[in-house]
Amino acid sequence: MKIYKQEVLDGIAEKVQADTTVAYCSQAVVCPVNHEISQKIKASANPKQIDLYYIKSILVSTGWNKNDDVFSPEQTWAARTTPEDKQFNFMHNENDIIGHITGSYIVDRSGNTIDSNLDNTPQDFDIITEAVLYNSWTSPDNRERMQKIINEIEQGKWFVSMECLFAGFDYALIDQQGNPKVIARNEQSSFLTKHLRAYGGTGEYEGYKVGRSLRDISFSGKGLVSKPANPRSIILDSSRAFLVNKQDDVILNIPKGEIQMSDTNLEQIVNETPSELTSANTINEVVSTTVEEVTPNYAETISALEASLTEKTEAFKALEETLKANETVIKELQDALAAKDAEMMDMKKKEKNRTRKDKLMASGFEESEADESLSLYENLDDNAFEAIVAMYKKKMAKMDKKSEFKEDITEDEKNESTNPKAAVVASEVEKTEEVTETLFDGVNSTEAALVDASDINDELQATRASVAQWLTENVLRK
Repeated sequence: MKIYKQEVLDGIAEKVQADTTVAYCSQAVVCPVNHEISQKIKASANPKQIDLYYIKSILVSTGWNKNDDVFSPEQTWAARTTPEDKQFNFMHNENDIIGHITGSYIVDRSGNTIDSNLDNTPQDFDIITEAVLYNSWTSPDNRERMQKIINEIEQGKWFVSMECLFAGFDYALIDQQGNPKVIARNEQSSFLTKHLRAYGGTGEYEGYKVGRSLRDISFSGKGLVSKPANPRSIILDSSRAFLVNKQDDVILNIPKGEIQMSDTNLEQIVNETPSELTSANTINEVVSTTVEEVTPNYAETISALEASLTEKTEAFKALEETLKANETVIKELQDALAAKDAEMMDMKKKEKNRTRKDKLMASGFEESEADESLSLYENLDDNAFEAIVAMYKKKMAKMDKKSEFKEDITEDEKNESTNPKAAVVASEVEKTEEVTETLFDGVNSTEAALVDASDINDELQATRASVAQWLTENVLRK
């Protein structure tokens, strides 16, 4: 089903898309044997079979029905053979098949058959379908059920419901004088859809009755149901087909389809008097005053909405471009800030190394030794570094005092057994060695407490060796 823009704006697009079927309900009656067309249909349906039960019912009548659905003669005639060979189920349960449709034929409103091969389409007719029910079952329960159904059909208690599918529709209009008109459904006329009763409208517009003229019709399978669409049901006489209804005395220049429909809104309008209309071919004509007044307003509204949408789309694109530009600027600023941070960190590191180098040289390191030692203490904080420098200064001060007491003695004086001074010198040397050992122990314990041994163990060993060599060459030899 094609949906038009105006139907979307009116909020009925989903209803139009979903509502593509119409259900009909008519009384099921025993199929007579004295009708020529019926005999032909029964012949094709394997006649006189004792395990088959033959029934018939009115499928549809041309005209305007009580639910404001209109069956034009042309569209109905084109669909006259579509019911044949379809399933016949019980209460619309497709898993409970009790028979099948054998054929259909055409009659006028007096019940006279109409040749289905006519070149000219008749203007006022009914389609009657015939079917067979299966009355032979192996299950006793099924046999009993079917016999009961057949008995009740003969008593007029059962009805046949037929579903009609359609692929499109036009608008059938009738004015207050009873003049009919059909307007093709298209982009310009689609504003009329919301006025149809099938989609929640009132069925009226500007003094016109508005109906749904169905197109591309196909009749689907039948179902045997226990309730009619309306208490005023259609009765098909057992001898010849004709309609009995209470509106026969209404004389209009248009025919009227009296087929009852089991539509969802039927109960709401059961007391309404139906309008009369003869369906005609699609006439590409619109009620001029309505279209001229209404259509421009909708066109202006749509144009304004489209312009507003275009404006908002362009504004959104501009915002996107501005956002991208701002993101680029932010990225550049972030990169510049990171570069400045790195530069500042490098400057701080250089200043830190310079200060530490001066302190190491002040504590007794040569410049080259201080340069080599800087990397060893790089991970130490300032407090730890100051503690190590202070320790070196203290130890170096003690070593300087010891070097002031150096004496020159002979080989004999060095003999402790003959010269008491030799014992004093030896004692001083031992004390110096103890101080050196203590110095290394202090460095070892302090560094172990302040530096991760796993990270700088090798470097620490090298430093200790360098310091030991420096102490030996510059202190112990004096």
